[in-house]
This record gives sequence, structure tokens and C-alpha cells, in this order.
Amino acid sequence: MSVTVEKRVDGPGATDHAGEAWELKERIRRTEGVLKQRKRFFMDAYRRAKTHLLYLDDDLVGFATARRDGYILFLAVAPERRGEGFGRRLVAEVAEEHRTVTCHARATNERALAFYESVGFEIKRRIENYYEDDGDAYYLRLGPDERLRDRLSELIRR
Repeated sequence: MSVTVEKRVDGPGATDHAGEAWELKERIRRTEGVLKQRKRFFMDAYRRAKTHLLYLDDDLVGFATARRDGYILFLAVAPERRGEGFGRRLVAEVAEEHRTVTCHARATNERALAFYESVGFEIKRRIENYYEDDGDAYYLRLGPDERLRDRLSELIRR
């Protein structure tokens, strides 16, 4: 059985896939208690940034929304598809376009922190009360290490 992964992109100003991205984000929020952004904030940020989306047989399996400076606003992979390389591929898509990639992750989100560390992000600092619910965050950075960028770029070519 052949599986086709299709990459789609919504550039700044485009919202062709925003509804599907919102639904995936909300499904993760309901089950895991993360990605707690409000819809208006999410849609405004989505519209202003570039979003890389991965589809498996027309089903959205993950997306990464990044600003022009390489800051990842949202990264989400369907829970049933985690561990299959979709998150790495999405980070690779962002890294392909930016010398440095940064993001925040909730300090209590051990799964996300382990993922980011496995990709090569480093924790730069902890920020208390970062989130609207007063939750703490870590600011993470994927630096300009060329070997790392080459490895991530390899994921895109697969």
C-alpha cells in the first residue's frame, strides 16, 4: 500500500487551510490541554504568517505556522500520527527558509520539549507567566549549525 504525503502551503494573507488547522489544534487542546490559543488570535496569526501543512490521503496530519523571522507560532501533529517524522519534516520546512528557528513551549509540556530537543533546539531561557493562564514557557532556538540544517533539509527531500 502506497502512502502519499502532500505538502501544501498557505502564504501570508492566505487562509485556504486555516479551518482544518484550527480543528486539528482544537482536537489536541481538548485531549492534551495544550495549544490553548483563542480562535481570533489563531486566525490573525495564521493569516500573517506562512503555514506548511502535511496531508496524508487528503487528511491534515500536521502543520507549522512561522513568521517571517523564523519564529514558529504553531506546530501541531495529529496524535495518532506522531513518531512518524511529520513534526521533524515541518520543522525542516521552516528551517529551509530561515537561518535560525525559534519558538516557545509550555514548561510543563514534556512531550513537546523532548521533541524539540531531539530535533536540535536548545532552551535559551525560561519565561514565567508567559501564557494567558500564567503558565511558564521555555524560549527555544534552533541555531545556524550547518550540519543540523543539512540533516533537516534531507527530510524535505524524502
